[in-house]
Amino acid sequence: MTDIFNLRGKVALVTGGNRGIGRAIALAFAEADATVVVAARKLEQLKEVVSRIRENGAEGTYIQCDLRNDDDIIALMAGIEEKYGKLDILVNNSGISPWVTRSEEVTKEMWHDILQVNLLAPFLLCREAGKIMMRHNFGRIINIASIGGIVGLPRQVAYCASKAALIQMTKVLAVEWAEKYDITVNAIAPGYTVTDLTAGMMESEKICNSLLQRNPSNRFASVDEIAGAARYLASEGASYTTGSVITIDGGTLAY
Repeated sequence: MTDIFNLRGKVALVTGGNRGIGRAIALAFAEADATVVVAARKLEQLKEVVSRIRENGAEGTYIQCDLRNDDDIIALMAGIEEKYGKLDILVNNSGISPWVTRSEEVTKEMWHDILQVNLLAPFLLCREAGKIMMRHNFGRIINIASIGGIVGLPRQVAYCASKAALIQMTKVLAVEWAEKYDITVNAIAPGYTVTDLTAGMMESEKICNSLLQRNPSNRFASVDEIAGAARYLASEGASYTTGSVITIDGGTLAY
């Protein structure tokens, strides 16, 4: 069983791999002997992650890019294929939720910004990665969604809409690419997770208590708990799993 969860010889791209969940996934893949490419905008954080990957004896590299820019996405994929000749695993982790706003106050600019990063960019990355994977008849795509794509989170209408659409996109690509190309496409839907982005929220006793009222585990997820699911979905152990959404939420949706 150990061998089927090893990623030796695989090339993986993790967007938003510079911090939080993306960083944990990148390091988990490196521990499984994958070659890991991390992509994001913040250069210093990318360098730190790649340094950690290399310290652990794996091969890693970074590519600075802005996923709001279509040309950056095309260049990112072309650069990976040129350097490694293939791309086996794509993790669409980058995402934003910058505004917690009542729906009637959401502007068109807010809506477009969130959907561009959370939905359009992952689609373009899937499309370009899919082309590479099709040439090799193999691929593993993992989209990081959210429980907000399954249930409504107050004051996060654009975020929830983007994650729900991401889940549906996952299912369509899984149906289209499974038999002919051996490409699996799955999603992970985390609940509230302890990261630097949620630190401010976690410091509020009122907010934490409110969120934990419907969480049977009475705690938030760690980034490593999300990374474990990603490693499974990237491995041969999940070769018959496609079009699925794995919820990691401490039982919140079962409540």
